[in-house]
Amino acid sequence: MTYAPDPRLLHSGLDLFDKVKAADFPQTTLRYRNDRAAITVGLEGLNDAAWISHFGRFTPLPYNQPEPLALRYHGHQFRHYNPDLGDGRGFLFAQMRDDQGRLLDLGTKGSGRTPWSRGGDGRLTLKGGVREVLATAYLEALGVPTSRSFSLIETGEALNSRR
Repeated sequence: MTYAPDPRLLHSGLDLFDKVKAADFPQTTLRYRNDRAAITVGLEGLNDAAWISHFGRFTPLPYNQPEPLALRYHGHQFRHYNPDLGDGRGFLFAQMRDDQGRLLDLGTKGSGRTPWSRGGDGRLTLKGGVREVLATAYLEALGVPTSRSFSLIETGEALNSRR
């Protein structure tokens, strides 16, 4: 598969996002990389240093979005309709085509505060990240068409996790 960037949202003219700055983490230790998913989007050739640069330091991928975008949306929250929801601890990092021609979004979790963080720190514990990796791998193994975990990077920050 050849890497096929397709950053549509940024150039859509739609008011569906806010440009954000990713957190600058004290360290970036690669804990998981989904090489099978990387093959489907043409990123299997990245060595670990390049992987960490893109997915831990958020250096833009070539010909893709120059900066992260926190998505805006609306829906029901706490049994009430809320017209002002958005990504509070993650953002859209890149958009590309996979080996099936599908448009994929590379999103993040725990990558810093956004305008939608509502007082939170915008982070995700390593324990929470491991849960995400396990859950998405399990769903993929069951044949459920859902999101996949692409990478997990430990940042060296001390965070409190809830039980």
